[in-house]
Amino acid sequence: MFQPNTTTSSYYPHLVIPQIRTCKSMKELKQVHGFFIKTAQAHDTAVATEILRLCATSDFRDIGYALSVFDQMPQRNCFAWNTVIRALAETHDRYLDALLVFCQMVSEAVVEPNRFTFPSVLKACSIAARLEEGKQVHGLVLKFGLVDDEFVVTNLLRMYVMCGSMEDACVLFNRNVEGVNGVRRLVRDKRREEFNVVLCNVMVDGYVRLGKLKAARELFDRMVQRSVVSWNVMISGYAQNGFFMEAVEMFHRMMQTGDVLPNRVTLVSVLPAISRLGALELGKWMHLYAEKNEIQIDDVLGSALVDMYAKCGNIEKAIQVFERLPQNNVITWNAIIGGLAMHGKAKDVFNYLSRMEECGISPSDVTYIAILSACSHAGLVDEGRSFFNDMVNRFGLEPRIEHYGCMVDLLGRAGYLEETEELILNMPMKPDDVIWKALLGACKMHKNIEIGMRATEVLMQLAPHDSGAYVAISNMYASSGDWDAVADVRLMMKDMDIRKDPGCSWIEVDGVIHEFLVEDDSHPRAKDTHSMLKEISNKLSLEGHVPDTTQVLLKMDEKHKESVLHYHSEKIAVAFGLISTPPKTPLRIVKNLRICEDCHSSMKLISKIYERKIVIRDRKRFHHFEHGSCSCMDYW
Repeated sequence: MFQPNTTTSSYYPHLVIPQIRTCKSMKELKQVHGFFIKTAQAHDTAVATEILRLCATSDFRDIGYALSVFDQMPQRNCFAWNTVIRALAETHDRYLDALLVFCQMVSEAVVEPNRFTFPSVLKACSIAARLEEGKQVHGLVLKFGLVDDEFVVTNLLRMYVMCGSMEDACVLFNRNVEGVNGVRRLVRDKRREEFNVVLCNVMVDGYVRLGKLKAARELFDRMVQRSVVSWNVMISGYAQNGFFMEAVEMFHRMMQTGDVLPNRVTLVSVLPAISRLGALELGKWMHLYAEKNEIQIDDVLGSALVDMYAKCGNIEKAIQVFERLPQNNVITWNAIIGGLAMHGKAKDVFNYLSRMEECGISPSDVTYIAILSACSHAGLVDEGRSFFNDMVNRFGLEPRIEHYGCMVDLLGRAGYLEETEELILNMPMKPDDVIWKALLGACKMHKNIEIGMRATEVLMQLAPHDSGAYVAISNMYASSGDWDAVADVRLMMKDMDIRKDPGCSWIEVDGVIHEFLVEDDSHPRAKDTHSMLKEISNKLSLEGHVPDTTQVLLKMDEKHKESVLHYHSEKIAVAFGLISTPPKTPLRIVKNLRICEDCHSSMKLISKIYERKIVIRDRKRFHHFEHGSCSCMDYW
């Protein structure tokens, strides 16, 4: 508790201010403030400003109290104005208040804004996306002669970028940047070079935000000098926009260049791309790099590592990493529960959910997406219904469309098609195409043409240009042998220039990611791979395997259908893995589409014949093939 120094005279603020700085809580600061109000020292500008600073910027800050202190100040210096504006600009939902205080400062015209005022004001404009106000602030920057101040210019450029006005941003950028091809070049010093890099980073980030990755890459490649931020922006930009190979290639280029070293943000940015590609060896290297370079593996990086190991097929390592992390964050729990669900380990999901609640962490809506997904993978219909009700009634969570999607998948694949359709029709939000495609897939599986036709009608209106919708419709007709209807759908796709996404699989060998498409022969080792495919086919025949040509939903002769099955992308990837790795080495493959039944039955036998563990992650889940069986127990 604050003990006033009664010997301190009100005429010596330089002795009072150190006492203010010793405060460790808001309660203590208020006591100090009260004491100085009684002794009239609070009217001293220096004393009042110091109290204001602590109210606005300390760990125990109280914006409301800071504003009351500010309002009571008889004289406000520029530092006081800047402190309040900055505090409001950094407080959620108070950005517009920061602009109002700035307007008050300008209108009173007692104190002029300085180079420390404008960055906070511009930040408020950026977060609130107030472009017109930002342009007015730009005019004041010119008026007060700060147009050449690097600190102000950087924030001005960021304002235009975050407001999406890249045209204005380009004009400002070209007036200020130096040392980029096609832009004026002056004598440079180290400070100026650093300023150029910052401006370029802001512009690259702006292009990335708008999805203009080509423009971002062109500017990035023209940069004379780059910081770690430059690389991070490009890596995260590629990863967040689905260009996973490009993100990994950019990381490799960063390491080869050697100008800057990856930091924690780099790892967090590239790990999602590694996860999507299933590049386990590169992910392991990232983990080792973090440990060797003493990069703190906190909740965010730790969760990214857990997610990476799980999505790359090594759920055991994911669990190991999780157990070393502080387990006081729902994000960390969601990472491991989501990973276990993806691997079809429903019992483990339920166990970790219990542990999570025992630790005092309440499940989030993301947690329940994983839980319902686990129920779907295991066919646990009653449990899924129970968890869905718990989410709403016990934890008061509002179901999102993703939760309904899980329930549609769970009920549909279990054969409860009428209940599934009723659930869709009674959803509190409009069902999207993903929901209807899930129902249509279930109708194909259970050969329910009646409900499938109703789903088809909705899909044709909801997603008229989505190739996935047309493929689902075509597959339903094909499964019932209605080849005329299949032809009509295919013709419609051709007329509308709608193309089916080709099957694609990735496998990592010696740290290099290899990509294979259906009937792919572009790989450097295509000849050897195709020889292995023939060997696999012969050995499968000797084991009594008969190709399941019903999975080829095209009208053609049986021999041609067998050939199509023979060259599915995951089979090519497995063949390449067999010729490229030592015996008994596990093979891990990622596929962009759902694995077909013929490939699934083939993989079980291949794992037995070649004594290999084969892990395949398809669009829905993981399949661990070993000793002739699959972890999904043939339910997926």
